[in-house]
Amino acid sequence: MLCVENRLSELAELWELPAGVPAQLRTILDLVQAEPTSITTVRDPERGVDLHVADSLAGLAIPALREASTIADLGSGGGFPGLALAAALPETRVTLVESVGKKCNFLRRTADVVGLRNVEVVNARAEAWWDGIGSQEIVTARALAPLNVVVEYAAPLLVEGGSLVAWKGRRDPSAEADGVVAAEIVGLEPAEGDPIPVETSIHGAEARHLYVYLKVRETPSEFPRREGMARKRPLQGSAAA
Repeated sequence: MLCVENRLSELAELWELPAGVPAQLRTILDLVQAEPTSITTVRDPERGVDLHVADSLAGLAIPALREASTIADLGSGGGFPGLALAAALPETRVTLVESVGKKCNFLRRTADVVGLRNVEVVNARAEAWWDGIGSQEIVTARALAPLNVVVEYAAPLLVEGGSLVAWKGRRDPSAEADGVVAAEIVGLEPAEGDPIPVETSIHGAEARHLYVYLKVRETPSEFPRREGMARKRPLQGSAAA
């Protein structure tokens, strides 16, 4: 519908996207709507253009992400932010890491239909993607896990000097504190300043934030831990004792 097209045009202007990207993003939204399997609860393009696309493109506010040559999106699910960032950054190699096979099938089909030749889909859990260790300049994660768990997932995958960008909701001091503890253990540290507010036409800036962590030293050899341990025994305040 026209309102979706208009919003995509606004986003293209805001983020200075290459020509043709709005049409690619529209196709992604249409494919999400048509997909028969449960890849996401938000399928309507009129809602998805903000809840999915605008939210994903907010990551472009981070210079390191915009300039990266490699990005790994963990728990890609319905393709956000991974597919949206791949469209916006056609020179960047974007790996979509997803453990659910039917979601991987959707991601591969969508990348093929949209013509995203810079996309690779990996059917694995983040902590079991051994080929990815030490290979990524940026790791992204949206609606995947608590901050401390995401930090642990991302650290082994990042090159030194790389960054984790995590999409989260309202600020939670307890979760932020656990994220700091986990980062210290695995060789990351929070970027200077507060988390970056994300404002779209659907939710205000107080409801969404981007958390950025920098990899400042080598991740200890015991990471990644075996599958499931990051959630079962998360790194948190007590782990620093």
